[in-house]
Amino acid sequence: MKSHLSTVRNKAQEQGRAAPVAVPCGQSTACCCDTWETAYARFATPEQEIRKFVKRLKKLGAVRWPRSAEIAELFCGRGNGLHALHTLGFTRLAGVDLSEALLATYTGPVPCYVTDCRQLPFASCSKDIVIVQGGLHHLSTLPDDLEQTLLETKRVLRDGGRFVVVEPWLTPFLSFVHAVCRNPFARGLSKKIAALATMIAHEQRTYEQWLGQPQMILSLLAQYFRPDWYAIAWGKLLFVGRKESSRAGSVAEGALGE
Repeated sequence: MKSHLSTVRNKAQEQGRAAPVAVPCGQSTACCCDTWETAYARFATPEQEIRKFVKRLKKLGAVRWPRSAEIAELFCGRGNGLHALHTLGFTRLAGVDLSEALLATYTGPVPCYVTDCRQLPFASCSKDIVIVQGGLHHLSTLPDDLEQTLLETKRVLRDGGRFVVVEPWLTPFLSFVHAVCRNPFARGLSKKIAALATMIAHEQRTYEQWLGQPQMILSLLAQYFRPDWYAIAWGKLLFVGRKESSRAGSVAEGALGE
């Protein structure tokens, strides 16, 4: 019997697009169950998500990034972030996700890898930018898995390379969204709210673990990357940091959130 990944590869080849490549990796850290993935697909159409990502990337400064930059997106899912980057003129791209099923829906030319973010399939100092849009809160164990992911990201970035992070953050707005998701009437009224409620329910342990440790997360980000810019608003953390030269010394721990 053919493996699911073999089927995905054959389908991609028939359509003339890049096939996901399996890379040996550690134990799964992501929320990749079928129920979660189905809810994720209902939450937003690819077109809606691409428009959202384009707008967000512009806010994060992508319009000023060199178009020759080599970029990897971790937790890339269906690849809509890759589509958004391509829309903005970037072509030297790679995607990473732990879900073969989500990568199977990607329809672009970018090479994608089925692997663990703690063990990336890229050479050291080979990327100019690494992006995560909503994946770190799936990590199973904090701070250990986060620190391993940051170490691996730092390894593959060139000196001066950017690490770009967008993750959920506990703000009054997000607390309101949680309350709406718990309301059965709201879930019945809106398919989008119902889908979000399902995703939160299926990643509840890691999601709440992430939201409950903001100072530790900010401290680790600042420890491994020199902060260029960050903002917290509308239930999101947006962070852009730089890998400092190995000759420059480390960033003082706790530079964010003090």
